[in-house]
Order: sequence, then C-alpha cells, then structure tokens
Amino acid sequence: MLFFANVIHWAFLIYTLFLLVRIIGSWFPSFAGHQIMRFVAFYTDPYLNLFRRVIPPIGGVLDLSPLLAFFALQIAENLILYILI
Repeated sequence: MLFFANVIHWAFLIYTLFLLVRIIGSWFPSFAGHQIMRFVAFYTDPYLNLFRRVIPPIGGVLDLSPLLAFFALQIAENLILYILI
C-alpha cells in the first residue's frame, strides 16, 4: 500500500507543478506558443476551466481559479491517501 501512496503523492505533485508552470507561464505571453507551454496547457486547461466557470477572471485579467484548483487538488490527494492508507 505504501508504494501506491507514494505513486499517488508523486502524481499529484507533478500535476501541481504543471499547474504552477501554466500559471507562471501565463504571465509571459511570448512563451504561450512555445512547445512546452502548449504541452502543459493541453493537460492543465481542462482542469482549470472547471474552476473558471465558478470564478471567472476579475476584470478579464485577474484569474483566481488556480487558487480553487490547488485547493481541490490538495483535498483530492488527501482524501485518496486517507482511503488508501
């Protein structure tokens, strides 16, 4: 069971890092077309769009949906690990 718990933890950590790269990358529009950013956006935007429906960007610029996304990801990881262990 400990092996599966570690795999789950690392999977959530990697996805959290993907979200962080996506958020920081959005601050630099010149990187939007870069292959790495397109790869990260492909995997993170569907998840972030779930939260953008709940909290749309404020003034079209300030996007608070990643805060909910990080919070939900942490809750999901803790819940899965609690059930597993």
